[in-house]
Amino acid sequence: MVNLKLWVAALNGMPGVTTEQWAQLDPVARWLLACRASVLFMTLTAAMLGGLLAWRAGSFDVLFWLACTTGLLFAHASNNLLNDYTDSRRGIDRGNYYRNQYGVHVLEDGLMSEAQFWRYFAFTAGVALALGLWLVTARSGPALALFLAGAFFVLFYTWPLKYIGLGEPAVLLVWGPLMVGGTYYIVAGEWSNEVAWLSLVFALGPTTVLFGKHIDKLDADREKGVHTLPVLLGEQRARRVTAALLLAQYVLTLGLVLTQTFGWPLLLVFASLPGLRRTLRALRAAKPSARPSAYSPALWPLWFSAACFRHTRRFTPLFLAGVVIDTLL
Repeated sequence: MVNLKLWVAALNGMPGVTTEQWAQLDPVARWLLACRASVLFMTLTAAMLGGLLAWRAGSFDVLFWLACTTGLLFAHASNNLLNDYTDSRRGIDRGNYYRNQYGVHVLEDGLMSEAQFWRYFAFTAGVALALGLWLVTARSGPALALFLAGAFFVLFYTWPLKYIGLGEPAVLLVWGPLMVGGTYYIVAGEWSNEVAWLSLVFALGPTTVLFGKHIDKLDADREKGVHTLPVLLGEQRARRVTAALLLAQYVLTLGLVLTQTFGWPLLLVFASLPGLRRTLRALRAAKPSARPSAYSPALWPLWFSAACFRHTRRFTPLFLAGVVIDTLL
């Protein structure tokens, strides 16, 4: 039976389900939960931004945009599945590890057999691969390089990149020039350095979310031998770096306006300053050792990542709206 309510819940958060509830779910709901669909909005936004900038340049092709967007979403979902599989099989996610405390982990929770998991992964990665190969054949130039770079990060983000402090720089590169710049190239048929620079403003959002998540589970990662960048930096430095990345979004946006690369409508992002202040306030102090009574049990033990995620979900729509208005004007 189709459960539209759970579809919406899976797209907006990471709800937990029991084995009995899982057995009653439709295939789409299971897929959305297994691949952590709530974070796919960041990829959708990257593709929307790349397409919007192609439209701004007068070179929008709806077929190429739809194929590129769908391919990116399924590539991101493939990476999420592979992330859980790799960490599960390497023993990282066992023993009530941080990842097991939020959302659904289909392998660690015993919701899927390994054979079932690989069928889900084969379908998800197959869609991404098929669309990627079609786009490579349809577009010349750097399309193959973009495809190979994307495949590299899908396959190797979890291991070894995340384990050696390169996960965070990878996310900045992927959600910036690779996704936004790549979508622009596929849709418009040409590369743009201006778009690549603009993409960094957007990409800082997903990067802060990842920084927050890795700070949240810093102690657990250190015990497991996962050397994320926050583990290498230490908690206090990592919190300061995350705050600097948040501020950089506003500084870079202001720079784009002052250099007349884009117009004043981009300043709409400053409407998210109240959310920025709350996020910076959270980053100034250590995470509580136990869930505060007023804090949502559905979010705990996410703390810094939840704060950065909330800010990103406010900043990004305003940023997109600014680009839309500037384009129309």
